[in-house]
Amino acid sequence: CWPEAGFTLLAFFIGGITSMISGYIGMMVAVYTNVRTTVEATRSWTRAFNAAFRGGAVMGFALSSLALLVLFIVIIGYRAYFVPNTDEKSNEYIYVVLFEVVAGYGLGGSSIALFGRVGGGIYTKAADVGADLVGKVEKSIPEDDPRNPATIADNVGDNVGDIAGMGADLFGSFAESTCAALVLSANSVELQNNFATMLFPLTVSAVGILTCILVSFVATNISPVKAGKDVEKVLKVQLILSTVVLTPVLCFMAYLFIPAEFTFSDNQQGVISNHTWWGVFICLLCGLWSGLLTGLITEYYTSHSYRPVREVAESSDTGAATLIIYGLALGYKSAIIPVLLLALTVFASFYLVGLYGVAIAALGMLSSLSIGLTIDAYGPITDNAGGIAEMSELGEDVRNITDTLDAAGNTTAAIGKGFAIGSAALVSLSLFGAYITRVSIVLGTEATVNVLQPIVFAFLLIGAMLPYWFSAMTMKSVGIAAQAMVKEVRDQFATIEGIMEGTAKPDYKRCVEISTRASLREMIAPGALVMLSPILTGYLFGVHALSGLLAGSLVSSVQLALSASNTGGAWDNAKKYIEAGNLGGKGSENHKAAVVGDTVGDPLKDTSGPALNILMKLMAIISLVFANSFAKFALPNGQAWAGYP
Repeated sequence: CWPEAGFTLLAFFIGGITSMISGYIGMMVAVYTNVRTTVEATRSWTRAFNAAFRGGAVMGFALSSLALLVLFIVIIGYRAYFVPNTDEKSNEYIYVVLFEVVAGYGLGGSSIALFGRVGGGIYTKAADVGADLVGKVEKSIPEDDPRNPATIADNVGDNVGDIAGMGADLFGSFAESTCAALVLSANSVELQNNFATMLFPLTVSAVGILTCILVSFVATNISPVKAGKDVEKVLKVQLILSTVVLTPVLCFMAYLFIPAEFTFSDNQQGVISNHTWWGVFICLLCGLWSGLLTGLITEYYTSHSYRPVREVAESSDTGAATLIIYGLALGYKSAIIPVLLLALTVFASFYLVGLYGVAIAALGMLSSLSIGLTIDAYGPITDNAGGIAEMSELGEDVRNITDTLDAAGNTTAAIGKGFAIGSAALVSLSLFGAYITRVSIVLGTEATVNVLQPIVFAFLLIGAMLPYWFSAMTMKSVGIAAQAMVKEVRDQFATIEGIMEGTAKPDYKRCVEISTRASLREMIAPGALVMLSPILTGYLFGVHALSGLLAGSLVSSVQLALSASNTGGAWDNAKKYIEAGNLGGKGSENHKAAVVGDTVGDPLKDTSGPALNILMKLMAIISLVFANSFAKFALPNGQAWAGYP
């Protein structure tokens, strides 16, 4: 027991360190690429786009490759210790223990993602809200104007939240979905017969990286951007083409690595379920295409090229209140189709290959992770390039190029958030399945979620409440930090003479300090809520109560995350639609109403919404890692020490 705990702890630290290194690489590359993109924008559309896209590609491919490589090394190293016998058939139970220990890697990555997403979101939105409310609304100065004291903090925050935060989030999704699939695969005799077959989840990610490398050349060499109208099309082609090319590749890999028939046995009832390689391929296909469709639906509801966002912008005719009402309605409506797609994916995957199929579907959705991260990192790179162009007082032609690149980046960022939420839901469900499987093995009885049990239903309701509690914490944290930022910016405009005239420089450092301290201080309570909820529930109320808690939080988080992210994205692009010269343009009453809506939406789309991904996944991976301890600590049949069945 103690050696297993030690190896789990080591895997946890390895996962956390790898996630931090990946985020550091992304941040450094983004900072260097910001300036290069601005310089290239003085030359041509093609060179500016290629600089930003290649910078994002370094982030995307470095993170995906490093995550895969380190996980493979951990598995091989642990296998040398745990599996002394080279005969795979004689090591069935050992593989169950091995992959449960390896799950610590996913826990480490997801723990860092919590601080990256929550802390990064608070940092960037405190600066953004302060810069917009005082700079745009009160002083009527342009975005990224060097006279605004919060400008530097705002630009730094884009890297913290959208580069490091998103990278850590999807790193955690990859690690957790892979670990869940490995834990579940250890319960199949046929999959255990060949170690390469057991590592099929890693193979899916590996071929995904290679395929995405080839697809990326289409954007930079084969069909490059030549004018502003090409930018959004080229980025969308990357998403669609990577999905199309991966479809036959994943079919071939499933045929090559998965046995023609394999089984999963129920250790308690002796029931054997039969499955086929083509069933695994269908699971991959469902995950892959539902991810793409979720992204495209998100684009439809958040891009000002389509009617929904234009309706939100037009509602600003009667003020900020109606614009906010329309934006909320859009967000709720935008969750319908993605949830139906996820439901269909889960049903088909579970029907074909059981819980293992759900984990494989999550990996299918993440197989194009490299391109997804590339496009997501592209957004903040072009955003900061525009800020540098503004602060450097470059010509309108340069700013036009950076603004057009940034506008496409906002849409693709929304697509990335939809993709991240969908993958988080599947990952969380696969981890939940792995948790149930592990608890069943330890207890010797089947652990199910029976909502007719009072304790399960009670914690189902509590679990559904947790995302709202978590969102309230993160939203208030942004509000507290933003208040401090607004006061500081106002004070500087009032006390430092010559800021508006451009003869004196603001104290940028002070605003950066406010965002940094606020993000470090305010992320403690939400982090404690996510980490302690499953641990306290598991030990005090038992494994069945924890099952209800996990199911409730998963179902509630998906809807809330989708609606929050899309609402904020719609308000942001409604503002940009007006700034493009529509409905009165910049400085009009419509624009002021849209700025208010965008300011309200900022913490929704960049803090609370994306952070719910971490709540779903982290609670599930903690439950899986502690499953043995919960089950052994419980009374017979999983009853709780608190006295409930």
